[in-house]
Amino acid sequence: MSYAYKLNEDVRHQPQGPQGRAAIDPAMIYTIVQCMPIEADGRLRYRIKSKSGNVERVVTEEQLSYFQ
Repeated sequence: MSYAYKLNEDVRHQPQGPQGRAAIDPAMIYTIVQCMPIEADGRLRYRIKSKSGNVERVVTEEQLSYFQ
């Protein structure tokens, strides 16, 4: 598997609600700061940092989309 996003790339993160449902909150812009190792479930994970604050989180690739 290869990562779709690269380091320092700006992405849009769509938060998830309870039990994986789409959240009401709008998508926010983050920067990829690290490609995490692939875990046992096979999903690709990234560490991202908020462009508007000092917030970092680890998310799966399906929660991200390209930002233009």
